[in-house]
Amino acid sequence: MRGSGGFVPLPDVAVRRAEGQLVYAIGDIHGRYDLLQSILRLIVADAAVQANGRRPVLVFCGDYIDRGPASAEVLAALAWLRRRPDYETHLLIGNHEQAMLRYLADPESGRPWVGFGGADTLAAYGVAPPDVADDTEIHVETRDRLLDAMPASHLDLLQSLETLVTIGDYAFCHAGARPGRPLADQTVQDLLWIRQPFLESTKPFEKMIVHGHSWDGPEPVVRNNRIGIDTGAYETGVLTCIRIEDGRVFVAAT
Repeated sequence: MRGSGGFVPLPDVAVRRAEGQLVYAIGDIHGRYDLLQSILRLIVADAAVQANGRRPVLVFCGDYIDRGPASAEVLAALAWLRRRPDYETHLLIGNHEQAMLRYLADPESGRPWVGFGGADTLAAYGVAPPDVADDTEIHVETRDRLLDAMPASHLDLLQSLETLVTIGDYAFCHAGARPGRPLADQTVQDLLWIRQPFLESTKPFEKMIVHGHSWDGPEPVVRNNRIGIDTGAYETGVLTCIRIEDGRVFVAAT
C-alpha cells in the first residue's frame, strides 16, 4: 500500500452499505501538514474519477494536533476545507483536541496536555511551552498567549467537532466503542479514549466501526467489527485514507 500513489482494494472487509455515498475517512494527522496535503491531493484526484455526480463525504477521525510540527497549519487547512461546498466534511474530535480544549478552559486541570503532545502545538503557534510542573500562573499566561496567537477560526473549529458520525453500515469515531453497549449510549470518554476493551473485542456492533487513536504500524487494521486507520503519521510518516462505497473499501496512504 505504501507509495502506491492511489487507492487499492482493502482486503478482508465484509460487504457493507454506504447509502450510495462516496466516503473518504482519514486517520490521525498529528500536526503532519505535509502528509495532509498529500492525502488531499490523492482524494481530489480520486473523487474526480469516482464521484459520478455525488458530493464526496470527508470524515476526519480526530487528533489533528500535537506531536507533529505543524498543528496550526493543519487546523487552518481543515477550517478552509470545512467551508468548501463541493465536499461534505465531518471533523471528529480526538482525545488530543479534548485535552487542548480542557487546557484552554482551565490550565490548572488541563496541564497534562502539555506533556503528551501539547508542547508541540504551543510551539507551532509560536508560544514557548512551559513544564507540566510549572506554577498555575505560568500555565494561565501560556494559555492566554496561545489564545492571542490562535485565529478565531481555529478555536471555532475545535469547539464544534463531532463525536460520532454514522453513514449506512459504518460508524466513525476517534478511539472506538464500548463492547456490549449500543452506539447511541456510548460515552464521550470511550469514543475518545478507549483502547483494549474495544481493540480486543470480536463482538459485532450495530455498524462497522472506523476509528483512529491506536496504531501499531504503517498499515490499517481490519477486523470483523472495526477498521483502524491510524497509522502513526507523526512517527511512521504514513497518513492513511480509506474510500468507502456500497460493498467496496479502498485504501491509500502518503
